[in-house]
Amino acid sequence: MRRKLLSAAAAALLTLSALTPSAAAAGRTVPVTVDGALLPGVSYLENGITAVPLRTLLETAGGWTVAWDGANGLAVAYQPGRTVSMRPGESVLWVNDRRHAVPSAVYVENGRTYVPVRALCDALGWQVRWDSALGGAAVATGRQAESWSEEDLYWLSRVISAESRGESLTGQLAVGHVVMNRVASPEFPNTIREVVFDRKNGVQFEPVSNGTIYDPPTAQSVAAAKAVLSGSESPVGACLYFFAPALSQGTWIRQNRTYYTTIGCHRFYL
Repeated sequence: MRRKLLSAAAAALLTLSALTPSAAAAGRTVPVTVDGALLPGVSYLENGITAVPLRTLLETAGGWTVAWDGANGLAVAYQPGRTVSMRPGESVLWVNDRRHAVPSAVYVENGRTYVPVRALCDALGWQVRWDSALGGAAVATGRQAESWSEEDLYWLSRVISAESRGESLTGQLAVGHVVMNRVASPEFPNTIREVVFDRKNGVQFEPVSNGTIYDPPTAQSVAAAKAVLSGSESPVGACLYFFAPALSQGTWIRQNRTYYTTIGCHRFYL
């Protein structure tokens, strides 16, 4: 595949990391989803091009093994019938023996190989679009199998929107994960709708009392709900409670639960 052997194979990755231009310094971080699941780690947007870590993207998609070929200075990924390879510093990637041009050079940042997401997706036959609600790129591999019901998405997106409208995506993910943590907890009902409307110890969510739970959710709230339902990493661990100090004293929560973190206007408790 037109590869040049490197004379210092053992130091190849370190050398490329030092010499290869990085978009991280000038670019900004953006979220990326793969089949609705929020991609862990850091992705960058620079000059209209979103660069993602190769390993993180393919392992999240599933069915790929990613490795570093130090002898040839290549990042290589394998799945049955397909091999993807690329060399940091070059604006090209290979799928099997087919060459694909890349709009900006592949580079290494903090030991991770970054590749323009659209070029890689086009080469693999995947779809990618800019999700304005998410504020980032959404990748669809064609293997998506949604594990949630329309009812789950309906109520989760509405409680996220009503409780955290105007919050960051992280703040909205946090609210969604509290709801899902309650679904999984024996202390609460076992469906999203039942958790939202739970009245065992009084109304649990203020939007149920003031009626805003029925308002149409924002586009970002829908994106956050899909990410939570897809199993995105929780920014609030196993938290079961939250409150906004500007709107409530949260007396019972502060006296009876363990503080975990603050995100935006909400404080979260285990």
